[in-house]
Amino acid sequence: MEKLKKNMVLPMEIIDLNSDGNGVGKIDDFVIFVPMTAKGDKINVRIVKVLKNYGFGIVDSFITASPDRIEVDCPYFRQCGGCALRHISYESECQLKHKMVSDCFERIGGISCQVSPLVENLQVNHYRNKAQFPVTRKDGKAVAGFFANRSHRVVSCDNCLLQPEEFQPIVDCVLNFINEFQIPVYDELKHQGIVRNIYLRRGEVSGEIMVCLVLTKDFLHHQDILIQRLLDCNPQITSIIINCNKDKTNVILGKHCTTIYGKDTILDQLCGVPVELSPLSFYQVNHNQAERLYDIAKEYAGLSGGETVIDLYCGAGTIGLSMADQIGTLIGVEVVPEAVENAKKNAESMELSNTRFLCGDASQAVQVLEQEKIHPDVVLLDPPRKGCSQQVLDSVCHMAPERIVMISCNPATAARDCKMLDEKGYQVQKITPVDLFSRTLHIETVILLNKEC
Repeated sequence: MEKLKKNMVLPMEIIDLNSDGNGVGKIDDFVIFVPMTAKGDKINVRIVKVLKNYGFGIVDSFITASPDRIEVDCPYFRQCGGCALRHISYESECQLKHKMVSDCFERIGGISCQVSPLVENLQVNHYRNKAQFPVTRKDGKAVAGFFANRSHRVVSCDNCLLQPEEFQPIVDCVLNFINEFQIPVYDELKHQGIVRNIYLRRGEVSGEIMVCLVLTKDFLHHQDILIQRLLDCNPQITSIIINCNKDKTNVILGKHCTTIYGKDTILDQLCGVPVELSPLSFYQVNHNQAERLYDIAKEYAGLSGGETVIDLYCGAGTIGLSMADQIGTLIGVEVVPEAVENAKKNAESMELSNTRFLCGDASQAVQVLEQEKIHPDVVLLDPPRKGCSQQVLDSVCHMAPERIVMISCNPATAARDCKMLDEKGYQVQKITPVDLFSRTLHIETVILLNKEC
């Protein structure tokens, strides 16, 4: 066959999906990646880019659709970068995510431990308790939506199926106010304008809603009118905040918040732990699945009541505090000062006397605990997507806990870290993926590692 060239149209079958959600096919053993396809699709693919070892294509037409393919229920699917898997059945999505985790541990970690069945999401739509809507101007009016995949182009989006249904009327209320009073919308190329983002949070148990406007100023003209309109729109709004971000950056939130109505935080409860949420607080976006995730972590910790547990990357302390009634001593470590203060308040409100929270980088804090001759029975690891540093892993192993329980939002870095832990005498015993982010490519995984005798 002649060499593949751009704009050639050729028949091809999709034989797999990769970790980016793209279909994988082959033409004479040359791999072609095609977005928005499903395993089993037979297509005519139009080649759009050819590299040395692989290429990219788009669907020119369908020959035969895969049995995994379903009718897309969102009109913004092809433009918005939020959902990558809305075109396949949820059963197929779960199979794909289980395979993603298994492949990472086998290929990256060299670990043969069988992966337990994925814990499916019982609510695949409207499960998020947080949304951040970038604001832009289109045809002379302010609109809000989400960024298109791999870009900073805002796709206007109404009634996102991942968000609570209460959110859209609130967004509309803010946009109507911006348009009526001609509040300038931020232009990131010119670094001009005021309104950058509309950021909403909701407490699953409390029902309380926070409205946070990310602005380039710490005040808003006519804000009293906006406050009243928001309260009329939804009486569950208990906190309205301005977050000031003047920096030329793609980071959404600035460091300074001003409360213009109600409380500085909203309340919620997760696994029996009271939680105060500010705009800057980390919190799992899927409350109900997070409780199932933490229950598995608690089971893996194997607690009997007298253990010393170190909770690294503890955030507001939710994971460790959810186990605190079965722990002898709990020590939490977190780098964000506000989160540490939240963790301490949460422990106080639970009337716990067996907890201690340290503010600092995980690797430095672990060294401090080592110097104090702390010998944990269990270490909980809940690292960011980049995983744990070598220094953290070395220090954890030096403290020689009997068990390590890792909760990871990135199976690739989890597999890498587990491989390093295996080399230091910790063997993976159990792996359970949990679907917190249905219709997207993200997946959480809980891993148990035991110290070899």
